[in-house]
Amino acid sequence: MTARILVVDDVPSNVKLLEARLLAEYFEVATAMGGEEALAICARGNIDVVVLDVMMPDLDGFEVCRRLKADPKTQHIPVVLVTALDKTSDRIMGLEAGADDFLSKPVNELQLISRVRSLVRLKTLSDELRLRTAASDNSGFEHFLGRRASERLEMQRILLIDEDSQSSARIRNMLAGSFEIEVEDDPQAGFFRAAEGGYECIIVSTAFSNYDPLRLCSQLRALDRTRLVPIVLIADADDEERVSRALEMAVNDYVVREVDPQELIVRLRTQLRRKRYNDLLRASVTESIELAVTDPLTGLHNRRFLESHLQTLFDRAATRGKPLSIMMMDIDAFKQINDCWGHDGGDDVLREFADRLRRNIRGNDLICRYGGEEFVIVMPDTDLAVAEHVAERVRAHIAAEPFVVNGGIDAIPVTASVGVAELKAGQESAGDLMKRADLALYEAKMGGRNRVVAQAA
Repeated sequence: MTARILVVDDVPSNVKLLEARLLAEYFEVATAMGGEEALAICARGNIDVVVLDVMMPDLDGFEVCRRLKADPKTQHIPVVLVTALDKTSDRIMGLEAGADDFLSKPVNELQLISRVRSLVRLKTLSDELRLRTAASDNSGFEHFLGRRASERLEMQRILLIDEDSQSSARIRNMLAGSFEIEVEDDPQAGFFRAAEGGYECIIVSTAFSNYDPLRLCSQLRALDRTRLVPIVLIADADDEERVSRALEMAVNDYVVREVDPQELIVRLRTQLRRKRYNDLLRASVTESIELAVTDPLTGLHNRRFLESHLQTLFDRAATRGKPLSIMMMDIDAFKQINDCWGHDGGDDVLREFADRLRRNIRGNDLICRYGGEEFVIVMPDTDLAVAEHVAERVRAHIAAEPFVVNGGIDAIPVTASVGVAELKAGQESAGDLMKRADLALYEAKMGGRNRVVAQAA
């Protein structure tokens, strides 16, 4: 997995050493000799992970990390702090500044490479989601996203899977008051509980007597329900190979025994913050997709959705030899409605018209607002006779009761004209079918409106 890594250190020999190690793993490496230079490089983009020294003369690594995480344009870049400081308080300070990990000098090569690969993988996921929401950037989306991701993270539900009752009791006491912690001592039961529980994070201990903890992590990653839930491993200090393999299989983070309470809390908050950030990105992508294919006034699918799905329905019907009918509807004299009752009244009519369509059409039929006052209903597995009957029922329902507009002040009569066409064997294209339905609609309009015309092939 290739990526662009920024190495920041004011000592040239340290830069060269880290650069050589990363290049040997086929990463692309950029370098900076100070904090200000590092911030400028990150601001220009295309950095996937920052490996950052703490002790620098202009800006120390803590301050550089804080500034990166405070800027909506760079807050998504993972940061690994590297330093000779080895006190727990220093590590916690770095994590609280927003760092994703904290490595002590001399840097263990296995830890460095495993950690960088893991963070690159996580950033790749965020980048893909951010790319799909790039259009929202100009409207302050990144600022909103950063603010929401940093909202209160306490009392999130976390599952601890640990068969050692004394160890789990200590962890539970550490996290009490900060998170809602639940414990499962059986790894297989823990897997099913994680799948069903809706947890925000899962902590897995490596101290199982007869079960491989990495197999449990692998199973959690393979399951759709837990694939994106952060996993934090609790390992022994000398368990470097297992930790490295865990990071390779997308375990998010780890702590070593004896676990420092503050460090564990800070690392959990980091994982929860990243999960919230990605959840917001996914929600934005889903919303953007829905907006792209949905008519905002009526809530029906729009013409773009129809054009992208009609061919699929057409091909399926043709291949299976099944009937397919199209109903094209137009609200009669809609311009007069707008002229007499205003555009607000016209909008009320369109919304109520869409609701009446929904109430009279099957769930597997595709209803779209084709444009203006024109609507299209695609009816799979429906022949012309049935489609004509449904069209007449819909037409009658539209005309049966006046439409209430302008907040209930006025009620006006509304009618619709309908054209129906059916796919027959040898039909050339979906476009031809649409044209015949449109022609049938035109005949209904010319024939006096408020009527159904069904056109055979």
